[in-house]
Amino acid sequence: METSHAAPAIASLAARKPRDDEIDVYGLTHVGHVRHENQDHFLICSLKKHLEVHHTSLPPDELKSATTDRLAFLAMVADGVGGGVGGEEASRFALSAVSQYVTQSTHCYYTADPGDDEAFTQRLQDTALQVHEDLLKSSDGATRATTLSLFMGVWPRIYLLQLGDSRYYLWRDQRLTQISRDQTLAQDLIDSGVLRRGDKYGRLANTLSSAIGGPTSRPEVTAVENSWDSVHLLCSDGLTKHVSDDRIADHLRSMSSSRETCESLLAEALGAGGTDNITIIIGRTLRHGD
Repeated sequence: METSHAAPAIASLAARKPRDDEIDVYGLTHVGHVRHENQDHFLICSLKKHLEVHHTSLPPDELKSATTDRLAFLAMVADGVGGGVGGEEASRFALSAVSQYVTQSTHCYYTADPGDDEAFTQRLQDTALQVHEDLLKSSDGATRATTLSLFMGVWPRIYLLQLGDSRYYLWRDQRLTQISRDQTLAQDLIDSGVLRRGDKYGRLANTLSSAIGGPTSRPEVTAVENSWDSVHLLCSDGLTKHVSDDRIADHLRSMSSSRETCESLLAEALGAGGTDNITIIIGRTLRHGD
């Protein structure tokens, strides 16, 4: 009898959307040991009638807050490309513009079927391409570009928007999976069979084949099932240059909080050289019952 009562309770917990107080999420960014400026930016927010900002490196006057019921959860990492302040301006522009477009399109998310991947995919791709065009128009011929990895959680689905080589990892069932695909010349050549995985890629590994504000912009959207036992990690390549997937998995396996794990991964990347800007976001759900 006890089993028959417990099973529906577990099923109910798995089916319902996590409350705000059941989300453990944290983000940070660091300039590293070598570069003089930080060209990374990140944003963590809830999609309501406006954005409820939890943590960000953007100036607070660029974003608005709200207190209505959460429709979706949004997290973004952008790694700027370009000399001087150009990369920082591009990454900041991208996150601010994307957040504004998503907020303006709130009605789409309220009325759309969360199971309709095509509608969400098209909306996110259109948003990325519009921001790409806006950045090109505002650049006045200067080189300003940025990667973008966007996580949108519309329970029980995740939609990942990807441009460039900032990554999204999923930790589930004690297994780490890189869901995003690096949009670099090296990865393109691997996918086409010209290069083999494990070859020496040289500059090809760091040359983007797609970016917001770059010569080519090819937004890719991937839909993934979410679950209560999943851990999500977004990062710029400043982390993955120094911390292997195996080491990332070790940190997630033993994590006690998203903040502690972000800080421990940052410390390892800095300890291994910190040759680039480093940005990390980690999020998970914690069950507090119904």
